[in-house]
Amino acid sequence: MSDLNKLTIAAARDALRKREITAAELTEACINAVEGADALNAFVHKTPEIARAQAAAADTRLAAGGAPDLCGIPLGIKDLFCTKGVPSQAASRILEGFRPEYESTVSQQLFDAGAVMLGKLNMDEFAMGSSNETSCYGNAVNPWRRANDDAALTPGGSSGGSASAVAADLCLGATGTDTGGSIRQPAAFVGITGIKPTYGRCSRWGIVAFASSLDQAGPMTKDVRDTAIMLRAMAGHDPKDSTSAELAVPDFEAALTGDIRGKTIGIPKEYRMDGMPAEIEKLWADGTAMLKDAGAKIVDISLPHTKYALPAYYVIAPAEASSNLARYDGVRFGHRAKLAQGDGITEMYEKTRAEGFGHEVQRRVMVGTYVLSAGFYDAYYNRARRVRALIKRDFDLAFEAGVDAILTPATPSAAFGLGEMADADPVQMYLNDVFTVTVNLAGLPGVAVPTGLDAKGLPLGLQLIGRPWEEGDLLNFAYTLEQAAGFVSKPAKWW
Repeated sequence: MSDLNKLTIAAARDALRKREITAAELTEACINAVEGADALNAFVHKTPEIARAQAAAADTRLAAGGAPDLCGIPLGIKDLFCTKGVPSQAASRILEGFRPEYESTVSQQLFDAGAVMLGKLNMDEFAMGSSNETSCYGNAVNPWRRANDDAALTPGGSSGGSASAVAADLCLGATGTDTGGSIRQPAAFVGITGIKPTYGRCSRWGIVAFASSLDQAGPMTKDVRDTAIMLRAMAGHDPKDSTSAELAVPDFEAALTGDIRGKTIGIPKEYRMDGMPAEIEKLWADGTAMLKDAGAKIVDISLPHTKYALPAYYVIAPAEASSNLARYDGVRFGHRAKLAQGDGITEMYEKTRAEGFGHEVQRRVMVGTYVLSAGFYDAYYNRARRVRALIKRDFDLAFEAGVDAILTPATPSAAFGLGEMADADPVQMYLNDVFTVTVNLAGLPGVAVPTGLDAKGLPLGLQLIGRPWEEGDLLNFAYTLEQAAGFVSKPAKWW
């Protein structure tokens, strides 16, 4: 077999079990692909020695029989996950030189299942961004190009390196994290599948925190079946994480029947934004028709507090970030600024954080500190928390009324050019999350599925939102949509 790095996880699993290929061969193909793709800047810490050792162990395990689904499968790990002995910087200068002495729960579960780590993947600094332009490693680059245009495009953020690596066939799957859309938006921008599970489905232990009540890990893969396979390995209760749900992990792949007859899909009227591009409108209408043709009942629903979601999110997330990032002070770990004679601890904090944090992180920390300060806590933070409860209630009422899943656009546009929004109001960048933040605020599962191309040949995706803890059903809706859309486009190689 040639081009082993282009296999899906499911196809590679089957080939490995039949002994048609070895984990070592598969891993070497991916290592070679990674080495030839520096122009994408997706992998920022390569670990070929670790990968080869894990692949050898996987081959031994495969030969013995009964190996798990991910045994021998090469993956990329987002730089937000702590990996023992390997740089884990969250794409920030303030964590330069940090090599954890422990493994995140999610990455440990993947390695326990026999997965192979090719390296750490680029991302927005501390997961704060929608374009992968805030990384201390430099921009990650989308492997897609507009027709007749060589301009570099964003792969989305914050999991931009993960998205780029999977779309370019550098790895068979990757971990991502999603605080306000950071799995689903980049997945849509590069034409892959990504799911944000229900809050608490995957452990957050060992993942560098951005906003603790919103962060959730999830897989980014080439198709829905691969997402189901990888999510099963990543999910599960973790006693080290108090927000981890003590629930059994179902076989998500077994749920992919493609039968959604008699199910009800809600179409929220509030997601029809003013100025929405006609291509996004058509994509949404086409996706609705596909699900209807598959036997689903389509109903219009109302989620009336949707219009308040972005303001609420950009109060709550920065508030939690300002608390979580207070630990980076030049004392406990990471970067410490050089001090002048006579400088005290206050100067050390100021200089360390000024040097270590990028502008977007500084902006969000300052916003978060402001909304938590005396005199503003009730006016902003508590009000945003009340709005969050109302947003969750909107979804609860829709599900109580019999809706099984909700279909929306994943992004308001296709991928834009790197640097194109550099001089824009930061709020313009935040609008990239307009369709995704409600899912995090409500703690629900959401999945992005590629369903078409825009006029310039770039991928566009739709989002399905499911009931809490019912990722299996949600993935079955996504699988049905994937089969109907028949999206098989890949970026033309230029890197």
